[in-house]
Amino acid sequence: MTSEYDFNTPIDRRGTSSFKWDKYKDRDVIPMWVADMDFRSPPAVIEALHQRVDHGVFGYGDAPCELNDIIVSMLQSDYGWAIDSSWIVWLPGLVTGLNVTCRAIGDDGSDVLTNTPAYPPFLSAPDNSRRNLVSVPLVREDDRWNFDFDRIEKAITPQTRLFILCNPHNPTGRVFTRDELVELCRICERHDIVICSDEIHCGLILDTDKTHIPTATLSSDIADRTITLMAPSKTYNLPGLGCSFAIISNDDIRWSFRKAMSGIVPHVNVLGFTASLAAYRDSHDWQLALLYYLRTNRDILEKSIQGIDGLTMTHVEATYLAWIDTRQAGMEKPVRFLEEAGVGLSDGAYFGDPGFVRLNFGCPRTILEEALRCIRTAMEHLGKQ
Repeated sequence: MTSEYDFNTPIDRRGTSSFKWDKYKDRDVIPMWVADMDFRSPPAVIEALHQRVDHGVFGYGDAPCELNDIIVSMLQSDYGWAIDSSWIVWLPGLVTGLNVTCRAIGDDGSDVLTNTPAYPPFLSAPDNSRRNLVSVPLVREDDRWNFDFDRIEKAITPQTRLFILCNPHNPTGRVFTRDELVELCRICERHDIVICSDEIHCGLILDTDKTHIPTATLSSDIADRTITLMAPSKTYNLPGLGCSFAIISNDDIRWSFRKAMSGIVPHVNVLGFTASLAAYRDSHDWQLALLYYLRTNRDILEKSIQGIDGLTMTHVEATYLAWIDTRQAGMEKPVRFLEEAGVGLSDGAYFGDPGFVRLNFGCPRTILEEALRCIRTAMEHLGKQ
């Protein structure tokens, strides 16, 4: 597949106050940890931002009516999901949505259930909201991570009010099937549990035989207990612009959600709205080209890890994140070891799973190949000790 979009040319992000790159400022370490990509955003987004900047006025803004309409249309065409625009609640970030959800559902001392490994804010949001975190590990079977439904049900208490789901899953890269989601939702329905479904990676399905299924599309009853969180930030590389949204069809839950936001959650900024509109409306071809590029990066990464003694990983079905098991290598501190080798990864301990590392392969191929060379060389030396 040829592409008019250039994902190969490295972009120098040093000296740009990049959270990702400044972590290793003045160190010879390739940052592959936090989940933002090292690609320029779509040309349509950049052009739209230029036009807005040229306008020169940056007052308070609302979501453009066209943006709401495009989201409604996109969800219908992509997933057969018919929503009303009044169900959309705009947020300055998906992590904000997680924390607002924990505040909106249940009471002080309620239990919030989720799976590990988990995106770290899943693990911190309950405590931020005076809730109790209860986590149940996913199980690794047949080269993929699966729910342990028996353990999930046994972990439910009379105080359990909320289940936080991530699909597609960060960090394992799973795209959960309809049967898996239906069984999970049956458990939540039996125990009257609200579901917060983080679907921020839904535009990054890498396997062509997989399809994202929004949790709220499973049935009207499930939709009535579901808060869906989405954003263009991961797919179109816009995380620094702070624009995401919740979709909540249940009027009472939406009222509680808005009440929990009141006075503490700021408005989305006008550049975030501008970029989101251009991403969803004008950047589909760029997204397709990105997916093709990421699939190739994923295949290179998986083949390389298979050839390195002491490291294993499961197949990445979606996202640009790989969950790598280092436990067989006998490293006491795998992140520090790999930083010394020249590659900066996320520590699995922060995801509730020590001994694993998360690698972001959303980068030009030369950078990925250099990082893999560093990892391979370091692991070979470790094996000879």
